Amino acid sequence: MASHLFDLANRVAVVVGGTSGIGRTLALGLAEAGAHVVTSGRRQALIDEVADAIEERGRRTLRQPTDVHDTRSLERLRDVCLAEFGRLDVLVCAAGITKRQPSLDVTDEDWTRIIETNLTGTFRACRVFGAPMIEQRAGRIITIASLASFTGFFEVSAYTASKAGVAGLTRALAVEWAPHNVTVNAIAPGVFRTDLNSALLDSPRGKELLTRTPMHRFGRLEDLVGAAVFLASDASAFITGHVLAVDGGFLASGVNQ
Repeated sequence: MASHLFDLANRVAVVVGGTSGIGRTLALGLAEAGAHVVTSGRRQALIDEVADAIEERGRRTLRQPTDVHDTRSLERLRDVCLAEFGRLDVLVCAAGITKRQPSLDVTDEDWTRIIETNLTGTFRACRVFGAPMIEQRAGRIITIASLASFTGFFEVSAYTASKAGVAGLTRALAVEWAPHNVTVNAIAPGVFRTDLNSALLDSPRGKELLTRTPMHRFGRLEDLVGAAVFLASDASAFITGHVLAVDGGFLASGVNQ
């Protein structure tokens, strides 16, 4: 049977930005697939909440706050994970922010904050957690790209630039780290309802996004779990540098009505 290819039993996964939204869903999905999962974020209360849910699934975890803007905090998390588990098998980089505004109104501060979180924060996490994976000659890294990695979206220039950068970073690291048996792939979610975009999806813009999605629904966060388990597992052993769209057909669509 091929089911063992997707088994994550006793793998150790870290989900940076794993206390809400997509990151939280993927963290719990990896735990359901058998992995011990450590989620990170800045708010201890949210870390504890997800950690409780992971432990309820019979998996081990840790409760260490981090900030993707702070390399030392990521290094501390890495070190306590290695001390507790002895290895790191999977990294998911899910921290992200956005802000809609006309590009002429984007301040240097807003631009820097979004790029720093979405792109530079992803690079920091990959660099910090990729090091022990390279040393052990095994690892799976999953970044979170976006439809905006491929297409332009109205009045979110900083977010679009950051997510295009994530796709490029994913490919660059995949090429560099492939000889060490460390794969680096991305998931590009389509239109999913999260706390980050709920107001947008209830606006006329949301109706346009729904029209452009051939499956004619917004994604449910659990729709992303299969892609994450696949990319974290032995089933994807010869796949690296790939951006996997989970988008209901959005990127394939031309005219669909």
